[in-house]
Amino acid sequence: MRRLIAWGFRSRVSKSNQQNHPKRSKEEAMENQKQTDNGADHKEKLVNSSSNHATNIILNHDFSGGLHSWHPNCCDGFVVSADSGHPEAKSAGNNYAVVNNRKECWQGLEQDITGRISPGSTYMVSACVGVSGPLQGSADVLATLKLEYQGSATNFLLIGRISVSNGRWETLDGKFSLSTMPDRVVFYLEGPSPGVDILIKSVVISSSSPKECQNGSSGNVNLGDENIILNPKFDDGLNNWSGRGCKIVLHDSMGDGKIVPQTGKVFASATERTQSWNGIQQEVTGRLQRKLAYEATAVVRIFGNNVTSSDVRATLWVQSPNQREQYIGIANVQATDKDWAQLQGKFLLNGSPSKVVVYLEGPPAGTDILLNSFVLKHAEQVPPSPPPVIENPAFGVNIIENSNLSKGTNGWFPLGNCTLSVGTGSPHILPPMARDGLGPHESLSGRYILVTKRTQTWMGPAQMIGDKLKLFLTYQVSAWVRIGAGATGPQNVNIALGVDNQWVNGGQVEASDNRWHEIGGSFRIEKQPSKVMVYVQGPAPGVDLMVAGVQIFPVDRQARFKYLKRQTDKIRKRDVVLKFSGLDSSSLLGSFVKVKQTQNSFPFGTCISRTNIDNEDFVDFFVKNFNWAVFGNELKWYWTEPQKGNFNYKDADELVDLCKSHNINIRGHCIFWEVVDTVQQWIRSLSQNDLATAVQSRLTDLLTRYKGKFMHYDVNNEMLHGSFYQDKLGKDIRAKMFKNANQLDPSATLFVNDYHVEDGCDTRSSPERYIDHILDLQQQGAPVGGIGIQGHIDSPVGPIVFSALDKLGILGLPIWFTELDVSSINEHVRADDLEVMLREGFANPAVEGIMLWGFWELFMSRQNSHLVNAEGDVNEAGKRYLQLKKEWLSQAHGHIDEQGEFIFRGFQGTYSIEIVTASKKLVKTFVVDQGESPVEVPIAL
Repeated sequence: MRRLIAWGFRSRVSKSNQQNHPKRSKEEAMENQKQTDNGADHKEKLVNSSSNHATNIILNHDFSGGLHSWHPNCCDGFVVSADSGHPEAKSAGNNYAVVNNRKECWQGLEQDITGRISPGSTYMVSACVGVSGPLQGSADVLATLKLEYQGSATNFLLIGRISVSNGRWETLDGKFSLSTMPDRVVFYLEGPSPGVDILIKSVVISSSSPKECQNGSSGNVNLGDENIILNPKFDDGLNNWSGRGCKIVLHDSMGDGKIVPQTGKVFASATERTQSWNGIQQEVTGRLQRKLAYEATAVVRIFGNNVTSSDVRATLWVQSPNQREQYIGIANVQATDKDWAQLQGKFLLNGSPSKVVVYLEGPPAGTDILLNSFVLKHAEQVPPSPPPVIENPAFGVNIIENSNLSKGTNGWFPLGNCTLSVGTGSPHILPPMARDGLGPHESLSGRYILVTKRTQTWMGPAQMIGDKLKLFLTYQVSAWVRIGAGATGPQNVNIALGVDNQWVNGGQVEASDNRWHEIGGSFRIEKQPSKVMVYVQGPAPGVDLMVAGVQIFPVDRQARFKYLKRQTDKIRKRDVVLKFSGLDSSSLLGSFVKVKQTQNSFPFGTCISRTNIDNEDFVDFFVKNFNWAVFGNELKWYWTEPQKGNFNYKDADELVDLCKSHNINIRGHCIFWEVVDTVQQWIRSLSQNDLATAVQSRLTDLLTRYKGKFMHYDVNNEMLHGSFYQDKLGKDIRAKMFKNANQLDPSATLFVNDYHVEDGCDTRSSPERYIDHILDLQQQGAPVGGIGIQGHIDSPVGPIVFSALDKLGILGLPIWFTELDVSSINEHVRADDLEVMLREGFANPAVEGIMLWGFWELFMSRQNSHLVNAEGDVNEAGKRYLQLKKEWLSQAHGHIDEQGEFIFRGFQGTYSIEIVTASKKLVKTFVVDQGESPVEVPIAL
């Protein structure tokens, strides 16, 4: 099941009553060290400095020439000589510059270094700096590069930062490298709050290690470890902080002294909040680098308005140079008025923003947000997890004690005050989904547990199994179940696990008659529990329950993979006969042939979002490894028309253009979404007639605009889990949506799309329910052309997935996995899960495409589901995906036979062929289309 905010960012209408924070002259863009090439040609001009063994590109680096070559930026400056008798001059021992009358934190001293640096070189920066003025504690001094491009936005690159207190000199160190050369490069020092003077004794920028700051303490800036947030614990009052649509106040205590700081002496409150988005904020423009992962940690709580608990969120507001806005959700925590809570999360900027603000929001109006501290750092890279070591996994061995009930109910106990007894007459055969995975076994005994006197839905037979489970093993669950007297309608039966009192779903089935029903599911435990209980529950109180042949056993995935490889070769490959012509038979006979497939044309796609395509590394992986795409949010109605008449197709247009430029096909997801929580408020409030008009306008606008551009459409998403439009407009609205969509764009295949179809854990979307749903639509004339299985699955088991696919296959419609993702904290286990799903889909003839629901960390709908880490490293799951893609490329070599032919068996797709005759070497390409019968491919030489 997808989250509404599936990509960690969201669109929001600008709020005109937000309190503005101080404007900065550099509200354009902060760029990573990898700059865009503008074609400018600059020659390196190095200036020798006798005070340094390395070549210093800074002119007048020690201010011996006054402020020559230096310029105060919207402020004043002067030089204090060593013999002036000034207090700071005595400690400095040299001349130094003073930058004063600063009205903004970005004001400082700058020098134009254009023409003295060259692209591709790495430069070391060392500045000896101090501060003077009204400080409580220390202030940060920043070294920054301003990079100007003709005809485009100015970019800013943070080089380094150091915390400095009154009366001390510190060394600010950093380094930078430019891949291309801007039109103008300016170095400057900035940072402290307005009113605080910046003192500068020397600046060295060289291509080798610079000298240390002398006559004072030395510091070393480590961009990975330092806090991006200025004044993070409010030691300097409220400097650098402001209210976002509200007031902020500094406190040493609140609530009659009951609320005191968790750490430090003070904390801040965001008060007089009139909207949930009001809160405390800090602008961090120029302090973040694109394509780097950052981690935010804040200590928060709430106060007032009789609210005792509320969600507090850390959000990043990002504005791009073209005024596009994004809201990136960093983290959230359920905060209370009783104690401080820690809020923690990660984010990444794909593009180069002109302005970035981090803020806290969330509680209802009138409730104060309290902030004790805020840390924002480059996220520590977590080492990859090793593959789990599982001794004696005992694949296929049932861990349930007394499963055949030969010892009565020994090993079982009643959960609650129900009664257990043993009856006879249950099936002797294993449930079909368990047959392939269970090891050597006897037929079932025919005995079952009869559960009577049930007074709660959760009552049923139970057994403790914690000591028999192994971490990171995937277990399959299987049983026969039946309901007895007292039922007034269909009953849901569930095999559940209590893992340290947390409910885990082991499979569900709907039982509605006197037949025995197969129940199948799976689970995996990845953290050591203290106790695990399995129990069977579900029917209404008073309804008797019968349970037979309960099996829980670890699954041997490798054995299943061997079978699937054989199936794949049968289903996805076809015999190919290459018939050569153009040379006489004597020249052809015996010529060496080498065939190599360059692309498999089976659809392997992924979800992308507009913000992703600002990251060239993301785009590179995407276009190299996928041939289909789907948009995460950008085509959904709440995105394209968040308010009535306020349309936003720009994001979708740009994604369509990207896919078109790389010949990547696109699925349209989605025209409508039946789940009420995903429907915009303005649509929910419409009358029946106005809603019907809005629905038709949505269809016309979308499908006319993109006619012929989307190969598929998910017409009305998740109809098995929601009914907003049906409830408002009547049952026939669903079929009308399909009919009208087909009339507007007959070239698009129209899909149903839903979740938990393939995993056995949701009776609302079982394969049987899905089949009935599709048949009902077709009977109403809906041109349903495809079946979408989302595939947000945990601990997948092949036979269960296979069973669902086979059941749906009877409809004869193409099946696609439309939103596949798997999740595990261990990358190797995640890779195994992914391989299960990819192999099951690729080996099933009814499946005609597989779409992943993303691949890049921090842009996934689920934690621990990514294939590529945030900063571009391919993890074990990503490597497994690439290995499978490589496995599904055919290769062959040999010699042309007497008939002038070369025969091989290969996958559909594009091939390159190399032919070596006695006189020459030729290279040709050809395509093998999808099909079952042998295909002849003419090769003209």
